[in-house]
Amino acid sequence: MHSPSTSPAPEQHSVLGLLAARVVAAAGAAFGPEAAAGLPGDPVLPTRDPRHGDYQSPVAMGLARTLRRPPLELATELAAALDVADVCHEPEVAPPGFVNLRLRPEWLAGRLVAGLGDERLGIPPVEPAQTVIIDYSAPNVAKEMHVGHLRSTIIGDCLANVFEFLGHRVEGVNHVGDFGTQFGMLVTHLEETQPDALEAGEADIADLEAFYKEANTRFQHDPDFAERARARVVDLQAGEPRARAAWRSLLATSRKVNQQVYDLLGVTRLVERGESFYEPMLPEVVAELRAKGLAVEDQGATVVFVPGFTNKQGDPLPLIVQKRDGGYNYATTDLAALRYRVAEQGADRILYVVGADQAQHLEMVFAVARMAGWVPDHVRTEHVPFGQVQGEGGKKLRTRSGDTVHLADLLTEAVDRARAFVLERAAERGEDPPADLDRVAHVIGIGAVKYADLAQNRQSNYVFSYDRMLSLKGNTAPYLQYAYARMRSILREAGWADGPPAGVEVRLEDEAEVELARQVVQLADVLDRVVADDAPNHLCAHLYELSQAYNQFYERCPVLRSEEPTRTSRLALCEATSATLRLGLGLLGIAVLERI
Repeated sequence: MHSPSTSPAPEQHSVLGLLAARVVAAAGAAFGPEAAAGLPGDPVLPTRDPRHGDYQSPVAMGLARTLRRPPLELATELAAALDVADVCHEPEVAPPGFVNLRLRPEWLAGRLVAGLGDERLGIPPVEPAQTVIIDYSAPNVAKEMHVGHLRSTIIGDCLANVFEFLGHRVEGVNHVGDFGTQFGMLVTHLEETQPDALEAGEADIADLEAFYKEANTRFQHDPDFAERARARVVDLQAGEPRARAAWRSLLATSRKVNQQVYDLLGVTRLVERGESFYEPMLPEVVAELRAKGLAVEDQGATVVFVPGFTNKQGDPLPLIVQKRDGGYNYATTDLAALRYRVAEQGADRILYVVGADQAQHLEMVFAVARMAGWVPDHVRTEHVPFGQVQGEGGKKLRTRSGDTVHLADLLTEAVDRARAFVLERAAERGEDPPADLDRVAHVIGIGAVKYADLAQNRQSNYVFSYDRMLSLKGNTAPYLQYAYARMRSILREAGWADGPPAGVEVRLEDEAEVELARQVVQLADVLDRVVADDAPNHLCAHLYELSQAYNQFYERCPVLRSEEPTRTSRLALCEATSATLRLGLGLLGIAVLERI
C-alpha cells in the first residue's frame, strides 16, 4: 500500500519544470556549472513508452559530445547526483544514456490534494508575467463574418484564455478592416439609398452582404457613381463631417451584426481597434522610415526593400508603405499597429492569428519594424497561421447555391442539430427532455464546433462534419461534456455537489488511480506547451486522454460502493478530474453542463 498524501513543495508550477530544475542542479553538481549552463535541448521530456517511466532525461547524451565520455557512464553519474527522492522512485539508467523517472504515487496524491477546491487547481501564476497582445478575428466592415473567420476567432480566443490563466497580461485585439478605398463606394451608396441613416447614426441594412454587392456592382458598371465614390474617399480621409457620419453608421451596423456571432461563440474579450485607429499615425510612420534611410522612392511609390525577400524573377521585393497617389495601405497600417503595440502598450509578445496566405506579408512587416528599431530584440512577434475549413471531399465549404457560408448560419445549424440530438437521446432512454433544452443545445452545439476545430493541428485543413463533431464516440466535445456530467452526478450522489470536504486524504493504490492522478497533474505542463507552440490541440488531446484514463479508473475502481477511506479518496479523484475537465474546456472556450 502506498502512503497517504503529503503536500508537495512549492517549487515549479509544472511537473516538467520541477524535474528539469532538479536535473540541471544535478548536472551542475556532477559535471560542473559550465556543463549545466550549456545543456543542449530539454533537460526532461515525457516518455512515449510507460515501461520507461513517466519522464526521462537525455542530458547525458548531449553532454557526451561536450565532455567526450560515454553517455551511459555520464547517465549513471547524473542519476547518482539527482535529488528527486521526494518526487520520484529511484532514477533508472537505460541505454544509450537516458535517466528514466517514475513519479511516486504519494507525491501525485499530494499534488492532487493541493489542487482540490482551488479554481486554479494549485497552478500558480507564472513569474515574471508578460504583456501579450493577440490579434485575431478581424472581419471586414460591411461584410458578414463567414466560415473563414471561424478559425482565427476561436484559436485566438483560446490562446488569450490560456495566456491569461497562466498569469500574463493579455489583450485580444480585433483589427477590423474599417478604413480604406472601398468605403468610398459604401459611403456613397449609403448616402444615396438611405440619406436618413446619417441622422439615425446606424444604417438600416438587413443584409450586409447584399448591400456590399449592390455598391460594388454600381462601382463596376456606373462610371458616374465610381467617380463620386472616389471623391468620397478623399472626403472621408480629410474628415468631411457627412462622409464621416455615413462611415460611422456603417461601422455601427456592421458591429451589431458581428456581435451576434460573438455572442453565439461566447467571445467577450475582444477589444476593437481597427485600421482607422492607426490612420493618424500613418504619415509619421512613413516619415520616420524615410528619416532612417529605410524608405525610398520606387516607380512613384514609397517602399522599403527588405533583405532576403525577392520576387519570382529574383529581383528585390519591396514592401510598399505609400502608394504613388499618396494613399496608404495594409502594410503601413500593420507597421503603425506594431509600433503602437510595443511603444504604447509595452508588448513583450505579439501574436497574429491570421491565415497562412499572409505569411510573407507579415514576415516583411516584422522585418521592417525591427529594421526601424520599433521592435527590440526581447519582443517576440509571431504569425499563428491556420489551415482551411473544408466541405466533404476536401473542397471549399460553401452553401448549396455555391455561396460562402455565413458563420452565424453555420453556428445556428450546429445548435439546431444539437437540440435534435438531445431530444433523440432523451426519447431513447424514455426520459423527459431537459427543462433548459435551449441552453443545453447551445452549449453542446457551439462546443462541438469549437472543439472539432481546436482539436486539429491548426496548420492543417480539416473537413467540417456536423455528424462527427456531435458524436458521443471519439475525441469530441459532447463526449467530454457527457463524461463531465457523469462525474458530477457521482459527486452529487456522494454529497460533494458544492466541493470536497476539508481534510481529504488521497491514497493511490490501483494502477488506474495512479494513471488518472498522473493525467490530472499534467495540466500545467500541457498549458506550457499550448503557449510555446500556439497550439490549442495539445489541450484537446490532454482532455481526451484524461477522460479515457477516468473511464479505465471507473471500470476498475468502484467509487460509491467502496469502504472508507477508499471511497473518499476515489471521490477526490472524481472531483479533481471533473475540475480539470471544467477548467480545460473553459480555456478552450467551451462550457460544461452539470446535467445532460
